[in-house]
Amino acid sequence: MTPITLLDLSTELLRHVLKLEHPADMVVSNFLRQHKSLGSRERHTLAETAYTVLRQRLLFSHLAQSGMGPMERRLALLAWQGSVSFLKAATDPDEQAWLAKMTAIDRATLPEKLRHNLPDWLAQPLQDTLGAGFWPLVEALSVPAPLDLRVNTFKAKREDVLKVLVAAGYTVEVTPYSPWGLRVQGKPALNKLDVFIRGEVEVQDEGSQLLALLTDAKRGEMVVDFCAGAGGKTLALGASMRNTGRLYAFDISGHRLDALKPRMARSGLSNVHPAQIAHERDERIKRLSGKIDRVLVDAPCSGLGTLRRNPDLKWRQSPKSVKELQVKQAAILDSAARLLKSGGRLVYATCSLLTAENEGVADAFTAAHADDFALLPAQDALAAAHVEGAEGLVNGPYLRLWPHVHQTDGFFAAVWQRR
Repeated sequence: MTPITLLDLSTELLRHVLKLEHPADMVVSNFLRQHKSLGSRERHTLAETAYTVLRQRLLFSHLAQSGMGPMERRLALLAWQGSVSFLKAATDPDEQAWLAKMTAIDRATLPEKLRHNLPDWLAQPLQDTLGAGFWPLVEALSVPAPLDLRVNTFKAKREDVLKVLVAAGYTVEVTPYSPWGLRVQGKPALNKLDVFIRGEVEVQDEGSQLLALLTDAKRGEMVVDFCAGAGGKTLALGASMRNTGRLYAFDISGHRLDALKPRMARSGLSNVHPAQIAHERDERIKRLSGKIDRVLVDAPCSGLGTLRRNPDLKWRQSPKSVKELQVKQAAILDSAARLLKSGGRLVYATCSLLTAENEGVADAFTAAHADDFALLPAQDALAAAHVEGAEGLVNGPYLRLWPHVHQTDGFFAAVWQRR
């Protein structure tokens, strides 16, 4: 493909992405499917240029005002993630001179808003929460997330999978906290690896693995993954149960549950029972009231803890949507709590960075259910699940993970036991 054509495609992709009408990963995937002749490097250039614009949208939009030509083209030039020689071949001398001038600007002299690239409604609460940690978080959010894998302990041992991947030429290390995790450098074609095809590994951020470890599902138990989605944590729970007992994967989206089925087939698990529900008060849930040993509520949330992977979320969410989510989170948590038998464990989790969706919801539940549920220290639960360094993963009684501190997505979790 010629350099000019690739730059034109990047410009076209940005036109679609910046409408912010749909999740960026969906828009990028659809665009790449429509251009099947693209090679892997070209696909990487297009996707990463689009995500770089989303990560630094305020800065690039400010700088692009001084350029010429379509705005999306100027943004693509500023954010280009492909070959420098390709970019030079696709541009004229005036564009090259302008780009050199923009690149030479000392970013440290710019206003804070152009350096943190966050909407005001999000930047302020994060600054209030983190203080001096705010700018390290900004830096962490400006780069892509690493590739974490969870070893399916029902089928394989972590040390064996590690040896296989290293022997295949990949740079791999064990994750520092999760006893199930591996971190792979780069972006290998995972679906072509034998360990993936055999169901010995799944892609799963280390933070997400820790949520399953907190739930601590055991052999022979009755367990519910209340908001299962595509089932990443469901499969982790099923493996920790050693394919025994009964594990319900509930979700209101049949489409997401359909995505779980091929993953179940690879995993070798037969104790997982996906079930679409209409809402948190569905009749299926009422029938299981008081019968369940463990419930994981990975609640619908703003997803702002995943900004390294989904940078469009900071532009697609709003204070209004967060308030609406809080109401939904509280309702789901209350309904899920009814499932538990005496002595059962309830875990509430989000992949949000915001106190409003995290401590705010958990504190309110504790206050409202003091007679029925006892809050358990997350540090103790993590240590019991053989998580290394559990004391560094918590804030008070809660699990609190930050990209700049733990190199995971941003996660929160609270743990209760039914009295």
